[in-house]
Amino acid sequence: MEFFSQTYIALRGPTGAPQSAVDIIAKLSDRLSPSTLLADRRAAVLALKGLTRDCKADVGDRALPGLIQVLQDDAEVDPDTGRAVLETLHHLCEVDETAKDKEKDREISFKHTDYFLKDEQATHTLFKLLLNSQFYIRYSTLQLLSTLLQNKRTVVQNHFLKASNAASSIIAVVDDRREIIRNESIATIHSLMSQSPDIQKVLAFEGAFEKLFEIVTREGGIEGDVIVHDVLRCVDGLLRFNSSNQAGSYFRGTSLPALLFSFLLFPFKLQQQDAPPQEFALQFWDSKKANNASLVVGIMGMLIGSKGTTSQETHVFIRCLVELALASNAPTSLKTQALQLLPSNLAFPLADVIVTPYMPVPETNGEEWDRLEPASALDALVELGLHGEYNGLYGDKRLKDSLDLRAAALGVFGNFVRKDEIKQAIVQGMLSPQESTDAPAVSPLLHALCLPPASPLNIANLMTTHFATLLFSFLLSSSSRSKSLARSIKPPFSGPSVEQSQGQFFVPADAVPDPVNVTEPEDEDAPQSLLQLLSENLSLCFLTRSRVDSANEREVREWDRLIVCYLCLLVQWLWEDAKSVKEFLDAGGLGVLVEPINQTAETESLVPGLCAFLLGVCYEFNREPGEITRSTIHAIISRLTVDALVGHMTRVREDDRFKSVGPECMVLLCPTSPGALASNRRAQEQEGEIWFDWAFVDFWKSNQYAVQRALGTDPSSLATSSGPSAESMMLISSLRDVIRAQAEEIDALNSKLKDLSAGVTEANELKSHVGELEAAVQVAEARRKSVEKEQEDLLVLLDEMNTKRRRDKERMKDAGLEVSEDEDEGGEDEEDGDEE
Repeated sequence: MEFFSQTYIALRGPTGAPQSAVDIIAKLSDRLSPSTLLADRRAAVLALKGLTRDCKADVGDRALPGLIQVLQDDAEVDPDTGRAVLETLHHLCEVDETAKDKEKDREISFKHTDYFLKDEQATHTLFKLLLNSQFYIRYSTLQLLSTLLQNKRTVVQNHFLKASNAASSIIAVVDDRREIIRNESIATIHSLMSQSPDIQKVLAFEGAFEKLFEIVTREGGIEGDVIVHDVLRCVDGLLRFNSSNQAGSYFRGTSLPALLFSFLLFPFKLQQQDAPPQEFALQFWDSKKANNASLVVGIMGMLIGSKGTTSQETHVFIRCLVELALASNAPTSLKTQALQLLPSNLAFPLADVIVTPYMPVPETNGEEWDRLEPASALDALVELGLHGEYNGLYGDKRLKDSLDLRAAALGVFGNFVRKDEIKQAIVQGMLSPQESTDAPAVSPLLHALCLPPASPLNIANLMTTHFATLLFSFLLSSSSRSKSLARSIKPPFSGPSVEQSQGQFFVPADAVPDPVNVTEPEDEDAPQSLLQLLSENLSLCFLTRSRVDSANEREVREWDRLIVCYLCLLVQWLWEDAKSVKEFLDAGGLGVLVEPINQTAETESLVPGLCAFLLGVCYEFNREPGEITRSTIHAIISRLTVDALVGHMTRVREDDRFKSVGPECMVLLCPTSPGALASNRRAQEQEGEIWFDWAFVDFWKSNQYAVQRALGTDPSSLATSSGPSAESMMLISSLRDVIRAQAEEIDALNSKLKDLSAGVTEANELKSHVGELEAAVQVAEARRKSVEKEQEDLLVLLDEMNTKRRRDKERMKDAGLEVSEDEDEGGEDEEDGDEE
């Protein structure tokens, strides 16, 4: 009753007449003075808190200085006053998202925030209040800090770094067992350390990692609730873009890295020859667990190759990601993330590590799984790229997330085969042994590459062939030796025998694998080479596509995609390889290219442009003697006209299917048909499609203008792009390896440079100190010279006085005056000394 009585008296005024809100706020602001009683100040704060909703600007203009004073003087000693003033300040600084004039409210809130943060002592008071164990004091303080950080994060961060014991105060709140306060503190910490490496290091030094991981463990690991996700985001924020925390003893020097593996149920000290336990490979996954695991995997990927990581630690991190992606039932998105986080300079022995994939038993809703035959991680990676997850079980659906996973596998394969010797070894393995009489083993990649086109198209087979061409192009890129070996590949089967695109690689562990269906050619002619077979398949694709009803847009699009994948592979194979060009032309490739360019519809862009590009490649590098010469091709180019061919190539670069491809994006969403029902549109939006990979797009952009120039050259001119000799290509390849090694060395030197930055700063400080000392020495030297000059002047003066004294003695003697003996002797001594 006393509070209401005091408030009523304050608001009533001397005469009891109604007063305006401004007058009331002015009187309440006066009662915030330190000279008033604590109870009066508390009552005034509570009244002002009620007025902030309707009179926010007026309360801030008149009462904000007094409220800040109450915060600094009374909040710590009186919990009720502290809670009231904290909540009032929070209302004044918070942007009301439901306000009628949101922009005006935002301007007022930022004005109040700027005033509060003008003096750092007010912010320091907030950090002190975090040590108060009162529930509402801690909670309201955290709310106000969060609002200030949201409005002016950089200013609050600067105040935090200057405050004493601020880090220990906010870390102490994380230990609070009251969930509301703990959760609010984690959100505040995440905002506080954002984009501030200094605060991240301070928090790590105060034991933030240990406190955060204790919460994750206490909440049940990655199967925990939303709080686990928030905590892991904090851990990620402490490590990402902060090499000091990654390499320092705050994290790597503790047992915390092992906890990351335990969250995924992966043994931290697993030997290379041992398989991970089944509890890791087969887990129950829901969206909540998948989101938490994604953060753990992201932290692992961040630590791979970071400063201070040993090769053994890197091997363990990579092994975990490889097992998760290739031999587990983890969600598709998590497998994709694991592959994408593998380093580009992958030195992991994929061919030596054995994995044991699993496959869900149909119609068991993922509750039963078959263990497949163990295989090398490299074989499992190729299988994943060719057929997708679980041995191609869902290969015919072509969902976007599934294609993202296969694209990630493609990227890892491309990084793994960067070195020429690895490329050559894989291509060499596709050659049939000459001395063996047994049926040759056919690699899954070669089998998929030779799948013949058949109508109606099988989506799974089409995607398998497409990914096979992408994988094979990595083996041929910039390697003349690999291209030479590839020309010798003669698949030991005819086209019709290649029927099955799935199940060629993995079989259940308790089953007997069927032998690959290999048939001998019916005639006695030598088997076709791989290049001839690809040329024939391309011709069949053009023939079949011409017979498809144009009204069936989806089937036409699929045939175009298959044609594009063959053309892209042939372009990269024939580039700078005269012998391959001759073989392609002898196989009838010239006629295959010319017809699509002549019969171009207005809506088509990719196929004619790729055919024109490949025609230019054949013309540029046709340097081997044969029936089809450069003059032959030049006559065809003249008939088609160079301008028309260049126009076709230009439209390729303008096509959205080409422009949308980037270094980390090759899977595009399938276009939805205008007449699609709403129920089907959602399913269609989840479907994806692939046309190009970044390696080809980059290749095209680098060489398009060279091919365009080549189209206009004389048939008798030399190649303009580069020499086709194997020696030149080997030299270029070796130079690329040197450049790659130098780039890695530069990265290492940059890392060392960061380590030396602190030393440079110290050196600069020493240099500044030396400069100060030099200035002091110069001043001392000037003083010394001044003293020496004064001494010289004194000596001259003394000599003059001695001379005058002798003269005076002489005069006194001449005058007959008495001169003392000491003076006389002294004078004589001086005269003797002068004579000497």
